Amino acid sequence: MGISLGLVGLGAFGSAFAELFKSHPLVDRVALCDREGERVAHFANKPSFQDKFSPKDAYTSLDDICRSDVDALVIITQHWLHAPQCIQAMEYGKHVYSAVPVISIPDDDETLDWCDRIVETTRRTGRHYMLGETTYYHAGAMFCRRKAAERAFGHFVYSEGEYYHSFDSPECDLRQVAAHRLASAAGQEWKQQLDAYRRRGVKGGPMHYPTHSTSGPISVMRAHPVKVVCWGTPVWTDDPYFTEHLFPFSNETALFQMSNGATMRIGEHRHCGVGRETFRVYGTEAGFENDTWVVKGQPTTHLTTETMRDPLPAEVYDAFARIEGNAGVYGGHGGSHAYLVHEFVDAIAHGRRPAINAWEAARYTAAGVMAHKSALKDGEVLVVPDWGDAPAK
Repeated sequence: MGISLGLVGLGAFGSAFAELFKSHPLVDRVALCDREGERVAHFANKPSFQDKFSPKDAYTSLDDICRSDVDALVIITQHWLHAPQCIQAMEYGKHVYSAVPVISIPDDDETLDWCDRIVETTRRTGRHYMLGETTYYHAGAMFCRRKAAERAFGHFVYSEGEYYHSFDSPECDLRQVAAHRLASAAGQEWKQQLDAYRRRGVKGGPMHYPTHSTSGPISVMRAHPVKVVCWGTPVWTDDPYFTEHLFPFSNETALFQMSNGATMRIGEHRHCGVGRETFRVYGTEAGFENDTWVVKGQPTTHLTTETMRDPLPAEVYDAFARIEGNAGVYGGHGGSHAYLVHEFVDAIAHGRRPAINAWEAARYTAAGVMAHKSALKDGEVLVVPDWGDAPAK
């Protein structure tokens, strides 16, 4: 039996997922929602949407689509809106998929409060929440989780995760991304909120968007951060990107003590000469780094993307392969899009908890929040809060 879902947010990033969600074999009906009506019209008029979309399922407000009878909402809006919108949807009885991060705002304690509310709402309502963290479904992450399930690493001893994305990167200039976001109606509202944070003296930082670096090691080791120490690099440029986002540090690097006794290093850098999004994991018997698998006493195994990936179900693979104009079956961000879509749809259709659930998402997020707090305290060792493991369901 299939499900119905609403796509909320049809901008550049939401559009990259729309055809995949619509095409999944377990999706019977799709609704569309964006406060900018022309974005809804773009997909409503596409021939490829006519088999699962009806004009009655077009909305321009979250309130209205929450009152509809769809089973789930896919929320790919601006990052400061994610948590409150997901909570609203769950209160209306919808399962929710949230684009990353859980929320990205300058205030540390407010971010932790939103994590707490996401977990509490998920538990109380019985609705499923999934965070669409792309690194979780990079090929290397899937391979390492399989090896961890086999206990091939032995005891984990050390791991590293990093997201090096300079603000002026030629491949994806963060200044241009920010300008595009602020040009929207939601962006103008966000500028007012930023001014309020600025008047309060709140200081943001790269660790407020940590999930690309934290999710790999945490998901592989199945361990959570216990303590953290972090230092920040001062901003060495007068570019307004950093002052507009309230950043006292352009780069932040943290060390974590993990619940399994291992150490984890996380780097979130926004002013650097290298662009990289990756992780490495080491155990007493084996290790993974740079797409290679090393077992103690054996030759190094160089891995291909195809050998590292988990297989998609044949019917899902075939459905995604038929999408006209799709740049490959797997989509963007290291081929993670197809897996994110399948995991959410399959979980909701079969009544199971998604892999990247509220408890998992809170762990990825709280790690960064407490690292930033430590950096603001010049490297003070701080305890990282944890909401426990997700209840079995």
